[in-house]
Amino acid sequence: MKRWDDRARAGLLALAGALVLTLAVPAGAQPAPRATATRGGTDAATNQVSIRIEGDYRVITANGWPDHVPGKFPRRGNPNTASPQNYTFRVPLKPVTNGTPVRRGGWFFGVALNGVPFEPGTAETWNNDPRSPWRYEAHTGFLNLGLDEHNAHVQPTGAYHYHAMPTGLVQRLGGDSNRMLLVGWAADGFPIYTAVGHTDPKDGTSPLRQLRPSYRLRQGERPVGADGPVGKYDGRFTQDFEFVKNSGDLDDSNGRIAVTPEFPAGTYAYHITDEFPFLPRQWHGTPDASFGKGGGAPGTGPAGAGRQRGGAGGGPAGGPPSPLSEALDANGDGIIDATELKAAIEALKSLDANGDGQLTPDEYQPARRGPGGGPGGGAGPGGGRPPARGGPGR
Repeated sequence: MKRWDDRARAGLLALAGALVLTLAVPAGAQPAPRATATRGGTDAATNQVSIRIEGDYRVITANGWPDHVPGKFPRRGNPNTASPQNYTFRVPLKPVTNGTPVRRGGWFFGVALNGVPFEPGTAETWNNDPRSPWRYEAHTGFLNLGLDEHNAHVQPTGAYHYHAMPTGLVQRLGGDSNRMLLVGWAADGFPIYTAVGHTDPKDGTSPLRQLRPSYRLRQGERPVGADGPVGKYDGRFTQDFEFVKNSGDLDDSNGRIAVTPEFPAGTYAYHITDEFPFLPRQWHGTPDASFGKGGGAPGTGPAGAGRQRGGAGGGPAGGPPSPLSEALDANGDGIIDATELKAAIEALKSLDANGDGQLTPDEYQPARRGPGGGPGGGAGPGGGRPPARGGPGR
C-alpha cells in the first residue's frame, strides 16, 4: 500500500470531522459493495468429477471446480476465494415423488454434471436480522453478491456454486438451441435440464421451446409491520414472488413430468429458467442426506447473515449504515469520540479495499438511491439495512 502522507491524513481527518456532523444517511440508501483483490492461488485448479453407479444410487464425487474458466474471485460483492472442495453426493436411480414438496435446511439443491453444486438461496436477510424470513435474491439485480458470468459465486468456505443457469457448462455441453439439455441431478435423483423442453411434454417429437415458470411478482405493497420490509413488491426478496398454478409450463418445484432424451418413457424433470425461481426452491421427491450442509432452507439461505450494526450511520427511520461511520464508530454507540478520532486514519484504511492508498467514492459512500430502490439504486422503502459486508454466505 502506498504511504498515507500528511496531505491524505489531513484530508481524511477533515472528512471524519464532517462525518461527525452528518452521521445519519438518507433512509433507504445502500452502501456500495466493497472492492476486492484479484484472485490468487487457484488458477492452477482443474475440474475433477466422477459419476458412477453403485447399487441403487448414482454417486458423484467432485472437487467442485468448474470445467469452464470461472470468474475472478475475490471480486466486488464477493470477497471469497474459490478453492477445490471434496464432495461425495449420491442420488437414487429410481426416485419417487412425494405427495407434497420437500424442503430441507441448509442443503444444496443438486449438483451439475461438472460437479459444481446448485444453490438457489442466499444468506442475506432484511435488516441483517437472522430471524427474518425475508431473504434477498441473488439474481434479480437488487443486491450485488458478485455473481460471475456463469451465474455463480463463492461461499466463505471457498465453494464455487451456481445460483442460476450455468452458462459455461451449457456452452461446453454444446448448447440447447435444438435439444433438451441435461445439466445436472437434483438431490432427490430427478434430472435437471435447461429451460428448453418439448411443447407437448408427452411427445418427444413435438417442437422445442423455452418453458415458462408459474411464478410471478406479487402485486401491490408488502404488508406493513415491524417484522419485515415495506414498500412495493419489486423482486429484491424471495417472498416478493408467488406461485400461480397453470400460469406457466412448470409446477411449484419448477418441474413437470415429461419425456426427455435420457428418459424417453417419461420422468419428472426440473428446469432452470431465465425467470424466477431460476433454480427450483423445493424437491418433488426426497433429497439424499449427502446434499445437506447446515443452515437455512433451499431458496432461503441459512439463518444468520453477519453482524448487524446499530448506532452511527443508522440514519433516520432505520436507514442503512454508512461505510465511513461503520469504520470510525468502533463501538457502535453512534458517537465518534476522541479515542476513535485518534484512530481514524487506521480505521479508514480498512475501507481502502484495493490498497492504492486512497479512498474513492465507491469505497466510502453508500450507493446512490435510484428509481425503484435496491442495492445499486438505494434500498428503497423495503430495503432496510444492507447485508453485512462480510461476503455472501451463500
